[in-house]
Amino acid sequence: MASKDPRLARQLGVFDATMIVMGGIVGSGIFINSYVVARQVHTPFLILGAWLAGGAVALLGAFIYAELADRYPNVGGQYAYLREAYHPSIAFIYGWALLLVIQTGGMAAVAITFSRYFLEITHAPWSAPAVATLALGLLTIVNCLGVRAGTSVQNTLMALKIVAITALVGCGIFFVGAPHGVIGPALDQPFSLSLLTAMGAAMTPVMFAYGGWQTASFVAGEMREPRRDLARGLLIGVCGVVVLYLAVNFVYLYALGPRELAATETPASSVMRLAFGERGATLIALGVAISTLGFLSQGMLTAPRVYFAMAKDGLFFKSVAWLDPRTRVPVLAIALQGVLAVVIAVSGRYEQILNYVVSVDFIWFGLTAASLFVFRSRTLNRETNLVSGGFRVPGHPVTTGLFVAACALTVLSTIYKYPHNSAIGIGIVVAGIPAYFFWRWWGRK
Repeated sequence: MASKDPRLARQLGVFDATMIVMGGIVGSGIFINSYVVARQVHTPFLILGAWLAGGAVALLGAFIYAELADRYPNVGGQYAYLREAYHPSIAFIYGWALLLVIQTGGMAAVAITFSRYFLEITHAPWSAPAVATLALGLLTIVNCLGVRAGTSVQNTLMALKIVAITALVGCGIFFVGAPHGVIGPALDQPFSLSLLTAMGAAMTPVMFAYGGWQTASFVAGEMREPRRDLARGLLIGVCGVVVLYLAVNFVYLYALGPRELAATETPASSVMRLAFGERGATLIALGVAISTLGFLSQGMLTAPRVYFAMAKDGLFFKSVAWLDPRTRVPVLAIALQGVLAVVIAVSGRYEQILNYVVSVDFIWFGLTAASLFVFRSRTLNRETNLVSGGFRVPGHPVTTGLFVAACALTVLSTIYKYPHNSAIGIGIVVAGIPAYFFWRWWGRK
């Protein structure tokens, strides 16, 4: 490596990829938001069925992204897939939405969630925005020290998340005094259009709970064997999260029952309180704090690689493509992500921004999955960059089409339910079009 022209350091393996995939999915939602599903469908069969169906859709997506990673093992991952399949403008608009809404707004909201749980546990005399700023700042510094440092922190926090979830499951099964059980009728009403509508409404929070695994593709340029390691990490990681999510929701139903699950907005705390009283609620608060911090760590590790790739393509500030000669990471891209997340967290506008994300995120899921049809249509290996014998999606084109349809239904149902917020989110995306032409003009100067 020449110090004046450093390249990204390829230091990550299958284990790192798996932990990054799982870390991008598991945040605070699984500890809190299962009650939303229980308010839409009311039997254990339907509630667990919704989580299983969501896991199946996520696994279909993981298969698709595994093949895309095999075809284009480039830095930026999803950004690169969109660029190669469609046009640089589509990839830029995705990066634009990621920076302004999807990733940054999400990180700001999770940072505030972490700070609230941290203050609940420690009773420190600080404000929630101050703790969020400190957490984001520390993670920014850690990730600027090198991809190995950032990944080590991420792996540790993900391992602690697994411990916390496993402890929640164990406590719910063995220490709750009077469990409700999960035996009951499969349906609480005859099969009808209203039941299908309720199931569709239940699937919306489930689909978003499973989102985030795609961000592992952003660090493909720092994996030792991205074609192999990223594909395996996606499949192992998503399967691992499906198992964890099903186990947690089984315990919620076992300990609380469908009616009490729908009645509480903090099911994890309710289960632990039944098991160990207020001490149990404090313990799960610690678990949620660790989980949210791990989600922030994963976001700080992965998303800046997209902004780095945009700058390398001449579609963003050239300085964002600068790599530190010693650490070989995009320090300015990481700092940009950290600063914008802090600004949104301190401004208090993160919750409003998150409402805009809902209709935007799955547009990119669907477009990226559909890119596989484009790549499959290009038969020459020199065009697709596909190595003979590489990974292929089982059941394509049917399975790929099902995933694209699921994404389209999620977007349409969200627009129908939240038209105002969806219009703002789509408006932010559309604003990326003139921004793209500006950066093209700027890059030619």
